[in-house]
Amino acid sequence: MTQPTREPDEFDLQVAQALRRLQPNSVIELTGPRELVVDGRRLDLENLYRLAAHDPSRRREIVDHYLEQLFSGEAATVAALSFDMVRARIMPRIQPESIFKHLDRAQVAHVPFVNGTALVFVIDMPLMTVSVTTEQSVRWGVSPAELETLARENLREHSSPLELQMVTSREGGKAAIISQQDGYDAARVILSGLHRQLSPRLGPDFYVATPARDMFVALSTGPEQFVHRLTERVNLDFLRLPYPIIPSLFLVTRDGVAGTVPGERDELFEAA
Repeated sequence: MTQPTREPDEFDLQVAQALRRLQPNSVIELTGPRELVVDGRRLDLENLYRLAAHDPSRRREIVDHYLEQLFSGEAATVAALSFDMVRARIMPRIQPESIFKHLDRAQVAHVPFVNGTALVFVIDMPLMTVSVTTEQSVRWGVSPAELETLARENLREHSSPLELQMVTSREGGKAAIISQQDGYDAARVILSGLHRQLSPRLGPDFYVATPARDMFVALSTGPEQFVHRLTERVNLDFLRLPYPIIPSLFLVTRDGVAGTVPGERDELFEAA
């Protein structure tokens, strides 16, 4: 399914303009709500948006100060950090393949996933998250497969204990919702132990919906009416929420995570 275009709003435009004043030699591109690409690196604006929302009358001052601190501090040094300094901060994110319309695929450390998505890796710093580049992984001597193993382990530690909200529908279907709102809810579909924890409640196989970065809903594979109703809601969430990923469901089995999009890497991927 083609990802819909999401126009940047006034806040995103203001941040882009401020950043162009601060970094006149940088290539800056608005790629979606609360998201910029700066010299090929994705910059998440969600934290800045929340800061500015607390005091709208000082929004420009807050934006300028934030960006000055960001690009005079962390962003200026993060690319040069050693692997030992960042290994505990490397986290996974699921992204649609469409991100490579804005980013050079060869420059982004990633591994293919199912349903037309990819696993990318970010360095989770106090003020921002920055994508790990291929250049960094080569300099560190760490392959994308090794980054994936490390990111899965960091996500597991970050998610312990895993907090679930269980829901039983009127049709008899069941759902488990994860809502940590930490930027990694959708990525938790790759958690080792997810099948072991949820299968006693949802059945031997179950679906997981990740329409957007901050959405994770696991659901039983039946009844059909229940799955159909949830699928319609997932499609709506994909269209309306920031950081959209994919409206298609993932199938989680004992053997791993599979896609449900025919012909798009729908083989099983080991989840451990």
